[in-house]
Order: sequence, then structure tokens, then C-alpha cells
Amino acid sequence: MFRSRYSSKRDSIWGFYILMLYTTPLSCLANFSQAKELIYKIKEGLPKGTFIGAIGVDLRLDFTVEPPFLFSLTQKKVSEQYVNINNTTGELYTSAAEIDRETLCPYSSEEQGCFLSLDVFVLPQQYFQLVKVKLLIEDVNDNRPKFPTDEICMSIPENTPINGRFAVELSAFDPDLGIYGVQTYWLVNDFGVFTLDVEENDGGELTPFLIVTDFLDRETQAEYVTDIIAEDGGTPPLLGAATLKIAITDVNDNCPKFTESQINVTLQGNTSKGAQLARLHAFDPDLGANAQISYAYSERVPKNTRSLFHLDKITGGIKLARKLDFVTTTFYKLTVLANGPGCIPAVATVTVYIIKVVTGPPAVIPRYIAPEKDGVVTLKESEPAFSPIAFFTIKNMDKSQKVDCYLEGFGPFRLVPYQQLENEYLLETTETLDYERTQEYELILVANNTQDLIIKTFLKVQVLDENDNAPVFQQSLVEISIEENNSPNTFLTQLQASDPDSESRGEVIYILGGDTPGIFVVDRLTGVLTVATSLDREEKEKYRFIVRAVDQGTPRRESIATVVVTVLDRNDNSPCFINKDFTFFVPENFPGYGEIGVLSVTDPDAGKNGWVALSILNGSDIFMIDTGRGALRAKTSLDREQQGTYQLWIEAADGGMPALSSVTMVTVLLLDVNDNPPVVLFPQSNQSYMLVLPNTTPGTSIAEVYAVDKDTGMNAVIAYSIIKRKGGEPGSFAIDPETGNITLKRELSNRGLYSLLVKVSDHGQPEPLYSTVMVNFFVNETVSNESYIQSLLTRDVDIEVEEKPWYISQMTDGPERYELFPCRPILISLSVACLGLFSLVLILISYICCKRFKKIRKKRSEVEVPLKLKNGSTNFLNRKLRQMSNI
Repeated sequence: MFRSRYSSKRDSIWGFYILMLYTTPLSCLANFSQAKELIYKIKEGLPKGTFIGAIGVDLRLDFTVEPPFLFSLTQKKVSEQYVNINNTTGELYTSAAEIDRETLCPYSSEEQGCFLSLDVFVLPQQYFQLVKVKLLIEDVNDNRPKFPTDEICMSIPENTPINGRFAVELSAFDPDLGIYGVQTYWLVNDFGVFTLDVEENDGGELTPFLIVTDFLDRETQAEYVTDIIAEDGGTPPLLGAATLKIAITDVNDNCPKFTESQINVTLQGNTSKGAQLARLHAFDPDLGANAQISYAYSERVPKNTRSLFHLDKITGGIKLARKLDFVTTTFYKLTVLANGPGCIPAVATVTVYIIKVVTGPPAVIPRYIAPEKDGVVTLKESEPAFSPIAFFTIKNMDKSQKVDCYLEGFGPFRLVPYQQLENEYLLETTETLDYERTQEYELILVANNTQDLIIKTFLKVQVLDENDNAPVFQQSLVEISIEENNSPNTFLTQLQASDPDSESRGEVIYILGGDTPGIFVVDRLTGVLTVATSLDREEKEKYRFIVRAVDQGTPRRESIATVVVTVLDRNDNSPCFINKDFTFFVPENFPGYGEIGVLSVTDPDAGKNGWVALSILNGSDIFMIDTGRGALRAKTSLDREQQGTYQLWIEAADGGMPALSSVTMVTVLLLDVNDNPPVVLFPQSNQSYMLVLPNTTPGTSIAEVYAVDKDTGMNAVIAYSIIKRKGGEPGSFAIDPETGNITLKRELSNRGLYSLLVKVSDHGQPEPLYSTVMVNFFVNETVSNESYIQSLLTRDVDIEVEEKPWYISQMTDGPERYELFPCRPILISLSVACLGLFSLVLILISYICCKRFKKIRKKRSEVEVPLKLKNGSTNFLNRKLRQMSNI
């Protein structure tokens, strides 16, 4: 009764819980459950108010509950900047700020993805749960490829062969991922002499290579300017551009030439000493040392003429060295040579005419705009074209005479009338100046009236240098080879970079790049590159790093060169066997030239230094080795009984000069094969015999068969058995299968000769080998007539088989049992199975019979026995007691 009351009470409690389960909102059951996680996928750059997802719907919340759900974003900053949430429905929308994946996840890869994590509270408190929301920001093609600089400068020698390749190191970068990143490069104008190829490195970065497709000539065109375009894989693709300036560097393939080979100069007789008469200009389109020109008079110019007119060897200017004597000479002819390195001199002729001064020349008054001191004007090379230098005013003019003013000299200058003013002239530049091309110009302002009265005003213009050139390496790729195991601080090369700027602006220092291993050192001033430690090719074969050449100008300019150091191999490693020594197990009678084992050897050196040849130092008459695979072979079949163990010394030598080697020991152990039958040592022959006394008692050991086997292991374990007999009764003799000891089992009633045929067998596999021997016993008190016994031994009488077969008596200890009954285990198993089945049938029959017998006996005991006891119980019991007492 108590159990039923308790059961009904428990059932009512469970019913209450079930009722609560169906009447309580799902969210209430999750008050203290683990935080849920929702993931929404959106594209970057979506406008404000774009729907992202509904948290309440995705959580399957019941919005009919009271009080209603409230949703809240915990990160207010994120809420204001990126997303808004509807507090009652849990719907997420984008806010005012567009989400930019590149700003939010600047270092994430395409595989990692870009996530914006939000924590959302579901309120009020009785429904509280934390929802982890992740926004996966997908990339769109919203960024153009961008080069690190707007202008990329490259230098290419003018003798570059066709198909020469030059890497454009300043490649473009696109922060977009995957296909939206940079996919290819192309040139806006290839000028018919360039093309662009793109290579991809192991990291997936694309590097454009400029390829020369036609012959270049710096003198024809010294610079090519085009745009290089980087294109991404969007649809439509976005492009990024940079100006590509290709400077053609000079090679000495031109000789000097005069711009004017015939010059006429007219001098007034009163021209003062030091006056500039003319300036010859020879032009060599080469650059630097290839364009250096020196001026000299020809040997045809007399010495007195040379002394009168001074020729500047560097500038080619001709000045009046002393006062003229126009009475004796009215004109002079000067032959001037322009000499260049390895060239035939160019020739120019200057004819100087001397005229008498009748009236004074007009006066020329200069007024300088550019800085001037002692007739020298300075201009910065950064000054733009058409920069004014000076005003010149012509005075003391006769109104009846017309004055012609013009400019003599070489350079980007011009003299022009200033607006509409009479006798006012403006000197200005016609293009920008370049200090690296020309540092100084000498100009002559010539004023000539109608009476050929000439006045010349000399002006020198000096160009001020600015740091407008970056250092240039002689080689942008420096490849160096050095043998390993070098001594510390070994000289590798001297890096050379030139900067045409002057003073500190052209002073270059050398700095190793941040990727340079610490073992390399460069002298900042000389550019000498050394390696501080010994190099090991087996540790690292190639080093690649950059070197920066930086000038000392403001702002500093620099360029880079790539250095590749290849470590050459030396034979500094001996061949090394993978084991200190080797042991091979081989069955005897192994066929000749069969593979015994393989010797593995390594040499970390390269080329011939790593080629390894194996040779046998001892035992080469028996063994040979395959150098290619390192396989050890025997030339002939080996016999363990002749020699069971071989110890060989194997040498491994490499192909270096000198060669290095190592030696290992190889042990070859021959495994036994059952190839030798037992050999009976006693009795010595089938004709020998032993005397046995007639009164020898049974159980006495009367003889012993002794045999040996050259094999080992189970192949040498010998078993003895009697297989035939002559004389005596069956079972008269017994032999110990292990020792061969023969024991007399029965008394020998008859005297005479008894013979036993004994089988001596080993336990070899797969088939045992055996021998037989005849053991003879002569039963008598003495040996009186040996010749008689010998006649009995030589008599050919059949030996009878034992009445009890030998294999039955040796079943437990003789090997022959396996020969006659190879299937004995199977037969025994079948017999046991049949016997067991038969026994089971008997047990079942007995059980059934016993059960029936018990039922019948029970009925009888209930009915018959009491009746018997009633009639004669005393006699019955007495009879039983008497029987027991008799027993």
C-alpha cells in the first residue's frame, strides 16, 4: 500500500515538470545555457540601413511572451560606427559608417577571413542570454593597384643585348584579396624597343620585368618615358599607374665633333688684353669620361700666333693674350683640334680679322636679376625654363646708326628685346639647367653698329648643384661565388655606386638591407663587402640580400642592388655509412651473385665531391659489391660447414681531389640449412659386434650408438630408433631416442648372433635426413672363434621387422612418427570429437531414462513400500542388517 502511494506521488511531480516544460518559453530554459553563436555574411561597403540578419528569428524565440524580449548591443562604439540593432525584433542593419574590410582587417588573408564580433544581450533578466554574433566581411574590388611611388626610374646600358631583362622592383600593391589583387602589368607605350613580362615568386607576388626587344642608342634617345599600368582581376578591372622613366646609360661609341668648323672673328685694333674672342665648342654625345674633350692648336699654327691668342684646353675659349699690332698683320688663321679618348681629332678653323677703330663703340650697361659677383652669375639647376638672368641697355648711340645685338656662346640661353622698349634686351634661359651636364657657361653679348664697330660684353653663368640624382650602382645584380670553409673576414667584392651630384650630395655610403644575414659586413665608405665567418655549403648554399647606396644630400636619395652569394662546394665531408657496422644473415647455399644486403652511405658534398664508390678491402675473391646500389653479393654459393662467419671491411671513397673515405665492417653470418645427414661414429661399421653375456639381466645397458651432424640447431638434433631386427624375440631390445643407449629388455635364451638395424635421423626442416647402422651382439660367455662370428656377420639373412613396429614404440620420442602419420593431429582431433559426441548422446539417454525411473520409483515408494512394511517390516530390516554385517 505504501509503495503505491509513493509511486502516485512521484508520477504527479513528473507531470508537473512536463506541464512546466510545455508552458514555459524556450528562451527561459536557456537562462544559464552556453552562449549561442550566429554568423552572418555581408559584403564590405554596404550603404546605411542594409539588412544583415534577424537574431530573434534565427534563435527561434517566441515573441508572444510577456514581458517582450529586448535586444541590446554591448559595444556602443561598434553600434554607432558599423551596425544598428532593432531593440524589439533583434534585426541588425548597417549604420552610417561603411564597413571597409581593408581598414578593419588590414593583415588578414583570404583563408583567415575578416570577422567583426558583436555581443548581443537578450533581455529582460528572466530571458537573459548572451548571443555571440560574427559578421564575415567579404571582400569587393574597391581598391585600385597602387605603386609605392608615382615615378619609377630605371637605368639600362645602351649596349644591352636583345631580350635583356630588368626587374621593375617597385611593383604595385592592391590591398584587395585573391582575384581582386594585382593580376598583370602592361606598358602604355613600348616605343617599339621594350616589352613587359610578369613573373610570380613562391609567395604569389608578381614582379614585372622590362625586356629589351631592339637595339638601343643613347645618343639617339637617352631617355624613354611611359606609364606602367597594374591591373587587378575585378569586373571591370581597376588600374593603377606610375610614370616609368628608362634612362639609357652611356657607352663610349662616339668621337668629338665641332658644332662650327669655320668661325670668323673681327677685332677692333684697340681691343684690350684678355678680351674673349671666340669660344669653340666640340660635342661628344657620350657621357662622363667617354665625353671628355681637350682643345689644342694644330702644329701648323706658328708659335708667335699661339702666344698672341691664348687657347683654353678645357673650355675651348680663345682670349687676346697681348696688345694687337694691326699695322703688320690684318688677319690670323687659327687651326684648333678637339681630342677625345681613342678618337681622331676633330678640326676647326678660326679666322681673326683686325680692323682699325674709327669711332668709339656703343656702351653696354648690364643690370643683373640673378645673383652676380665679379661678372659671374649663379643659377640653381632647379630654376624653370625662361628664368630671367639680366637686362642689357645700349647707350651712347648715334641716332643715325643702327645697332645689332646678339648672343655668342653655347647653352640654353637667349637674348631678346624686352617688350617694345628700344635698346633694352633681356637675357633668359630657354630650358632647365642641369649641373651634372654642364656646370658653367661663358656667354658673349655682341653689339655691332652699321660702321662695324663692335663691343663685346663677357658673362659667365655658374650652375648651382642640388641633390636631384640618386646614387647608381654599376651593377644592379652582383653575383659572387666563394668556396666554403673560407677564413673569417674574407673579401667578397667592392660595391661601387656613383652619384653625379657635387659635394656631400654626391658622397655615397653603403648600408646592408634588413634582410641581410649578420655574417656579412660592408664598409660604409668604400663599399667593400666581407663575410665575417666561415661558410658551410652543406648548411646553406645561397644567400640573397640587398645593399643600399645612400647619398648625403637633403633630402637623401638612395638606390639598391641585389647581392647573390653562392657558396661553392669543397670536399670537406667524408662518406658516412648509415650504420657503424652491418650484420647480414644469409642461409647457406645462397645462390651465387644473389643480393646479401645493401650498404647505405651518404655524402653531403655536391657534384663529384658527393659521388661515392664502394670497394671491398678484404675478401674480394669471394664477395663483390654493386657500387650503384651498395648491394653486397657472393660470387659463389657459401657453405656454413666450411665457414660460418665472414668479416669484411668495406671502404666508401668520394670523387673529390683528394678523395675522402670511410670504412665499415660487415659481418656475414651463414644460417644453417639441413644439408648434412647424421654420421655414425659408433659402431664403426656394420661388421663390428659386441659380446653380451647370457646371464645379462634385463634393464642393463649393453651398447650405445653415437652419431654426429655437421648442421646446427634442430638440423643437428639426432633421434635414434630400431627399425629392424634379426634374432631374439620382439621387444628384446630398446634404444633411447635421445642418447642412442641400447638396453636389454628380456633375457636372451639362445646364444648366437643378434642384429639390430638402427635409424639415426635429425630434426631438420622441411624434411629430416637420416643414416642407418647395423648393431651386432654376440651372446656367449667368451669369443672363442672370431672367424665363425665374421661368417655369421657376412651371411645374407633377412632382418625381421619388430613385432611391435618401431614407430609405435617411438611415437613420443622418434621423428619417424611424423613420416608414417603426418596427419596424426587431425585424426586425433576427429576421434576426440566423435567420442565426445557419442558421450553426449549417452548422457542424454541416461538422463531421460533416470527421470522416468524416478517417477516410477516415486509412485512405488508412495504405494508399495508402506504395504510391505506393514506386513513384514521387521524381517526386511533384519535381512538388510545381516547382509551389511557379512560384508
